[in-house]
Order: sequence, then C-alpha cells, then structure tokens
Amino acid sequence: MADRQNRVGSKFGGGGVSSTQQSERERKERLRELALETIDLAKDPYLMRNHLGTYECKLCLTLHTNEANYLSHTQGKKHQAGLARRAAMEAKLARQKGETDVMMPLKSALQSTRSSATKVKIGRPGYEVSKSRDPQSKERCLTFELHYPELDDPKNRQPRHRFMSAYEQRVETPPDRNYQYLLVACDPYETVAFKIPNEPINRGEGKFVTNWDTTGKVFTLTLHFLEGQAAPQE
Repeated sequence: MADRQNRVGSKFGGGGVSSTQQSERERKERLRELALETIDLAKDPYLMRNHLGTYECKLCLTLHTNEANYLSHTQGKKHQAGLARRAAMEAKLARQKGETDVMMPLKSALQSTRSSATKVKIGRPGYEVSKSRDPQSKERCLTFELHYPELDDPKNRQPRHRFMSAYEQRVETPPDRNYQYLLVACDPYETVAFKIPNEPINRGEGKFVTNWDTTGKVFTLTLHFLEGQAAPQE
C-alpha cells in the first residue's frame, strides 16, 4: 500500500496531494454551487431549452445536457470571454448611437421621444425562447416568453410587437435578407429584437398566438413557419 501521508508536498495527516483532475473537478463543483446561489436561470437571456430537452447557450453556441452543466459552462473562460466581447460591442454601439438600447426601437417610440426622455429605462426584460415542431402539420414553431416583473400598470399597459426586415435595421451590416427581426416593446423596459428566419409565417387560426398575463406580467408569442414556401424577395 502506497504511503500517501509522507509524499513530497503533503501535510501531516492530510492524506496526500490531490491530483490535477480532482482539483479541477472540485473547482468546477464550487463554481457550480456558487452559480446556483447567484444566477436566476429564468432570466438568463442566453439560455434556451430546445425541443430535445437539452440546453443551448446562445452566446457560445454550445449544447448542455442539464442546467448544472450549463451553469458550470457559464463560469468557464469561453463564456466569460463571450460576455466581455458582448459588453464591449454594446458599449461601442451605444456610443455611436448615443443611446443605451442597441436594439432598433419601434417607430412609435421615435414619435414620442420628447415624452420618453424623462422616463428611466429599467433594462431588458428576461426572456425564454423555445423551438418545437407541430406534430400534425410538421411546421416549425417558435415560442417567445418575456418577463416584465417591474411593470407598474399591467392592466393598462402591455407589450407590443412587430416584424422588421433586415433592411430596416442598422445594427448588423451588411443586411442579410435570409433573416428578419421580431421586436417587442413595453415602456419603461428596453425594446428587444429576436433574429428569426425570413420565411412566411402562418397566420391561420391557432398558428399565430399572443397572450399577456397581467397577473404574472408575462408576454407570450407563438408563431409557426409555413413549410415549402420561399421567403419574399426584397
């Protein structure tokens, strides 16, 4: 039996020096436990659960089997570096545009610039995006769920949405006509935009549904893409 107590670098009664792999596992476990205490996954804008039940990091484009694995990923170098790059990009765009919202605002917001100048923006709402496929029509489906917990008057104020073509926005250049943008706005929250495929959307009954939960202050939008139809040409 090996004498682990008297190995070089070990303390008396310490049971020997732990291996590099064991130390790395313990470090990741500590980071995961810390993340569980400080991170609210329901409001993480980069976490998305797909129709297979696995988790995706939209920032790093990685797949994870469970929430614990995703939390461990968020504490890693790749995710932290991605956050730093994203923050630097948003700061640069904010300086260029002279505003804190890097997403394109709605036209109605532009018309009320004078009245909104005195309002304080809360920030971006937490949101979740899920992908699925209709079992009967086989149409691809996207569901967007946005949370507005600080909204003071949910019965008289609710989120509004509209679609924007790639040629209307000024954030991504050159514009890619293969994509369009779904914008959702609810003052005093910042407007958010989702980049989705530029394909025809099924407007039939039960295929394009919005819902505003005034109690939970949650806005839900579900849409289906028409299968077998080409995107409109610009």
